[in-house]
Amino acid sequence: MYLCNASSILILHCGHATEDSDFNMSEKKMNKNKTFNVLPNTDKGFITTEYLEKVTAIARKHNIPFFKITSAQRLAIIGHEPETAEQIWQELGQKTGPKKPVGIHYIQACPGIEWCKYGRQDSLALAEKLQKAFGDLPLPAKTKVGISGCALNCCESYVRDIGVFGKKNGWTLVFGGNGGGCPRIGDIVAENLSDDEVIDLVGKCLDFYGKNARRLERTARLMTRTKIDRFWEKIGVRGKSRY
Repeated sequence: MYLCNASSILILHCGHATEDSDFNMSEKKMNKNKTFNVLPNTDKGFITTEYLEKVTAIARKHNIPFFKITSAQRLAIIGHEPETAEQIWQELGQKTGPKKPVGIHYIQACPGIEWCKYGRQDSLALAEKLQKAFGDLPLPAKTKVGISGCALNCCESYVRDIGVFGKKNGWTLVFGGNGGGCPRIGDIVAENLSDDEVIDLVGKCLDFYGKNARRLERTARLMTRTKIDRFWEKIGVRGKSRY
């Protein structure tokens, strides 16, 4: 049995990038109450009943006040002392959260065609392929990926750095989206794509991003200052832009 969080809230800093974009995928973090949060990763937002039983036992043992499902589809374990954080990592069977290079912040995927009646494409399978292809790729700033199995866009693919959503005839790829205080709807790169075509075009988009973005500059800010014809020329396709 699996439980899934298929939607999330995305918050960004508009304007200049800040050092806050340090991109720690799985790490303990201190909150304003001088207690710590542990944020272990989940696999595309899926958690097993066994995992829920484990974290419930940890919460009872350490008097954890509550959990929080984050925008990255992680189950944050909130409100404990720093020495407790180390114990929690051990009890989860994980090493203390490693820092990764700045890059793919998360890949968010809806249940897709296998688990949702509205699904038109297999979002979970594509998420796995994208993770293998780009999960360790260094990039100028954190990069968020949203994969929706249908055009209802439960994973808000239009406002992700890399957005993909499914239709009957294939995937639509979106690049340069962002939500929060300074939102930008992404540009449609191409439509009716196969999984392999998505991987290929995402690679070209990220290559352009890596070579042209400033340090800690998100894709939306890069696209705002980039002439769209130059972008189409560099990635080798001509898509659709709202700007």
